[in-house]
Amino acid sequence: MHNISNFMHHHFDKPVDELGDIEKRVLAKTHERKIISTDVNAAFSAEASFGERVADGIARVGGSWSFIIAFLAFLAVWTIINTIILATGAFDPYPFVFLNLILSMIAAIQAPIIMMSQNRQAERDRFEAAKDYEVNLKAELEVLSLHQKIDMHVLTELTALREDVARLSAALTAKS
Repeated sequence: MHNISNFMHHHFDKPVDELGDIEKRVLAKTHERKIISTDVNAAFSAEASFGERVADGIARVGGSWSFIIAFLAFLAVWTIINTIILATGAFDPYPFVFLNLILSMIAAIQAPIIMMSQNRQAERDRFEAAKDYEVNLKAELEVLSLHQKIDMHVLTELTALREDVARLSAALTAKS
């Protein structure tokens, strides 16, 4: 744990207890050389309750062109049946009070379900943004680590070159 603590302090220039949970998790993954899962759909869907999945399904169907077209066809069939075909014995004669009741009930139920789904989508967007932040932070840490490795390699080469120059200088001085 002390090694991770040094790693965190080196990359963030602040003590471990001042880091947030996301930073600690990302640094631990970076230190362990593990990837951060970016499959947001699977991670987010795994946390969904049955009601949330139903709300998403209803919103997906209710907000589609196929639903709108099917519902318009239903309304056309309803009005044709109740005005032309069953003109004398229509079960819902004009002004279609029963149809208005059905439409009101559908709207009363569908609107809150779609709102639930929209709230869930906003939550999913926040979840995805947090995942993006984690991936970006890890990428930045990896770049910093690569810079550090390259710097260390360059310093090692410079030290070796300095020793070679000193040795050659000493050899030239000895020959003169």
